[in-house]
Amino acid sequence: MASRGLNKVQIIGNLGRDPEMRHTPSGKPVANFTVAVGRVGRDQAGERSEETEWFRVVAWEKLAETCGQYLKKGSKVYLEGRLQSRTYTDKDGVERTSVEVIASELLMLDGRPGGEAAEESAGEPLATRPGTRPTAAATAEDDDLPF
Repeated sequence: MASRGLNKVQIIGNLGRDPEMRHTPSGKPVANFTVAVGRVGRDQAGERSEETEWFRVVAWEKLAETCGQYLKKGSKVYLEGRLQSRTYTDKDGVERTSVEVIASELLMLDGRPGGEAAEESAGEPLATRPGTRPTAAATAEDDDLPF
């Protein structure tokens, strides 16, 4: 009997572009977008350094529709999901591997227009999370992001 493992990712960041909405041949909605996650640390000389890690994100079905409707470039989100790698051949015939976050939970930290922060789960209705409100205070990291 195989032992069970764990593949769970949690990220908070900003969308690098508007979600790209598509449908599979069978009609399932899928949204693709990228999320930038900033990190502040110290380099070898002890100087403050900032790094940005980019994540490719894929959302399916109801969650994809919510992403397409409410998210845009620059939106701040909390995402939960799992990592998945896939191999493909690019237009030049080179085999490549892409690692993506397959989203299962989404919390819009900017909130919806005129509303509170909102949470979405794969297969769950859109709902506001009690006691959660987007904060107005911006950090230095937020000001340095290119979107």
